[in-house]
Amino acid sequence: MKNIRRAEAKDFERISEIEIFNYRLNFYPIFKDDEFYFSELSVSKKAKEYLPEAEKFFVYDDGAIKGFVMVEGKQVKKLFVEPILQGNSIGAKLLDFAVSEKGADFLWALEKNKRAIAFYERRGFCLSGERKFEEGTEEYLVEMKR
Repeated sequence: MKNIRRAEAKDFERISEIEIFNYRLNFYPIFKDDEFYFSELSVSKKAKEYLPEAEKFFVYDDGAIKGFVMVEGKQVKKLFVEPILQGNSIGAKLLDFAVSEKGADFLWALEKNKRAIAFYERRGFCLSGERKFEEGTEEYLVEMKR
């Protein structure tokens, strides 16, 4: 698919930056954990953590990396777009790539993240009825399937 390619080692700082911005914007208001969101999360640490799994990451790159998807087996593990660029079909293109090119057919979303759930539903995913706790929290994840 146009503008989507496998991530390279040089991309992981940008990937980590996009993820951390999204975590702080979308999940900090739910979890309110200063230690995690402002101390533990760091671009360099996250980039090093992801490097051994590089083959699972794909970036939307049209001259600048604007989003990424991580696919593990048939699961979309992560999908993030630069917050200021959300609503420009980048996430839809990444998700469509994961489904059509990588065979992804399920994912887990934070139950309170209604915006993400609505996005996945518009792209053909449905709530399966399965729920599980987000590790180390009292919040639930919900499974969504194609």
